[in-house]
Amino acid sequence: MDTVFKLMTTHLPVAQLAWARFFFSSVTVWLFFWVTTGGRPPWRARAPVMQAARSLTLAGCTAFFASSLVFLPLADATAVNFAAPLLSVAAAALVLKEAVGPRRWLGVALGLLGVLLAVRPPFITGGAPAHPAYLLPLGSAILFAVYAILTRKLAGRDDPRTTILHTGMAATLAFSLALPFFWVWPSPLEWLALVSLGVIGGASHGLLVLAYARAPVSLLAPLSYTQLVWAGIAGWLVFDQLPDRWTLAGAAVIFAGGLLAVIPARNRRD
Repeated sequence: MDTVFKLMTTHLPVAQLAWARFFFSSVTVWLFFWVTTGGRPPWRARAPVMQAARSLTLAGCTAFFASSLVFLPLADATAVNFAAPLLSVAAAALVLKEAVGPRRWLGVALGLLGVLLAVRPPFITGGAPAHPAYLLPLGSAILFAVYAILTRKLAGRDDPRTTILHTGMAATLAFSLALPFFWVWPSPLEWLALVSLGVIGGASHGLLVLAYARAPVSLLAPLSYTQLVWAGIAGWLVFDQLPDRWTLAGAAVIFAGGLLAVIPARNRRD
């Protein structure tokens, strides 16, 4: 999905891409549940305000990350954005009171050091300051950590299917209200890309909701580190952009921190 986003940022406004991602994902999941439930999708939420807040948080997360792709290589933006799983682990301990022992805290600290390397600040690299756009995937990571916490809290209040249905509703409404100000009419091929953003986004976050309903945030969050590999491959094959040494070093340290946080512990505290 991120590869499609980056490809399309040269053709359509980011806000329009974000609208398409949420509109078509909402259509996809509603049609799926309409068919599988015999026309009775479980849309009534016990916590509608929290559902709306979660949807809008994901909207901001998507807008920040997609905007970063206008300026940054895919691998760089992805590496910095991987502060999200680390922040999710920390937030799970502080907000949800999940057991996060010393080993996982060490993994969080190590991973954040990797994010710092990927951002390549002058006091480490000795070069020029990094592009300000590196703050965009970092902002996206912070919002995604909030999204993960809200998803986990909703797991105890609403049916996971209800949460999946509500994922794109508030976000679609928010972007639709602004649609007249940034709309550019897409070509047939661009329409196909917009629909694919929604279908892929709806399927991926549906699976994410089901996962958070069954396992703690602190365990699931670091599993997404394999995306670093796919982002690097996509950047090379599609955009002819190879990660530089700082991105590779940062990604390696982030991956090591993720392993510390996700490897099964020998005792209850870790």
